Amino acid sequence: MISQDHKSGLRNPWLLGMLGLIAVVLAVNATFIWYATHDQSSLIDREYKTKDRKSNTQLLSELGRQQALGWKATINKPKSLIQGQPTMYEISVMDKDGKPVSGEMEVEAYRASDASKDFITTFKEVAAGNYQGYVGFPLKGYWELHIHIKRGNDEFAVDTERFMVVEAAH
Repeated sequence: MISQDHKSGLRNPWLLGMLGLIAVVLAVNATFIWYATHDQSSLIDREYKTKDRKSNTQLLSELGRQQALGWKATINKPKSLIQGQPTMYEISVMDKDGKPVSGEMEVEAYRASDASKDFITTFKEVAAGNYQGYVGFPLKGYWELHIHIKRGNDEFAVDTERFMVVEAAH
């Protein structure tokens, strides 16, 4: 038998190289699997199945109420957003007749990749229908703002498009 007579098969550099390559690939895959199951960052809300669960009827009813209100929000966006630096936002809200909407405004800063850094801030009404508030983003990356306005029993919500917050220059 050839294999029993030649015990140098396990010393072959090609075989050792292939075994080493397989070991590296398995180790990298195991590392990726560990990070995927243990890292708290995610691209979706962890309670997406149960949080704010509404039936189609509820969603259509809510959409109908928002359309019936006919409120319009205008957001004066800052030119640049820098991590850790509070930036002033100005938001004006008008009803369908063009009259200012006075009420309470909350702004939720939402970061899709790390829900633990999401936060809510209250904006002050500085004039009828005009709101101001400072928002300081703790992390660089993509963020969205979810704006909620309440006047009596009327509620209105509008979302911004995704925007980038950059790291402060050192």
